[in-house]
Amino acid sequence: MNAVLENIFSRRSTRKFLKKEISKQDLKTLVDCARFAPSAMNRQLCKFTVLQNKDMMKKLADAIGKQLGREGYDFYCPDALILVSNERTNAHAVEDCACALENIFLGAHSMGIGSVWINQLKGICDEPEIRAVLNELKLPAEHLVWGIAALGYTDAPSQNGAVKREDCVEYIL
Repeated sequence: MNAVLENIFSRRSTRKFLKKEISKQDLKTLVDCARFAPSAMNRQLCKFTVLQNKDMMKKLADAIGKQLGREGYDFYCPDALILVSNERTNAHAVEDCACALENIFLGAHSMGIGSVWINQLKGICDEPEIRAVLNELKLPAEHLVWGIAALGYTDAPSQNGAVKREDCVEYIL
């Protein structure tokens, strides 16, 4: 099996991270993976906000936790987050962000970095306390965060043997 397929088939979400820093160069590489994702009509409207500052991460997590009634919310304590946002008026924003996030996840896995998709900002970006933190992160007011990649070195055993459904495929050949 080639390396690309092996990477796709072996990647799993990580929800327990080591306290080990991801280098700035590796974060840049992951953002480059995201930038090279396809986008509708090649408009490239996604913005990538890389957050490694623990105080700002806690501030964002606390605001989300308060908004969602989830005290102690912490993104699974990753080393870094990449917030993927897009213009709220872009009809293809969700799809563009999803492609970028998948590239981040696959790129991270190929580099030995664990990842998990965080969806908690979907639908609450314009709540005043949330928007205040997003403003501090220089996220444009016309942008909504459609997903976050939580990143770090995994502190959990590999789940490469996870079973995936096969009954979801119908071939009409």
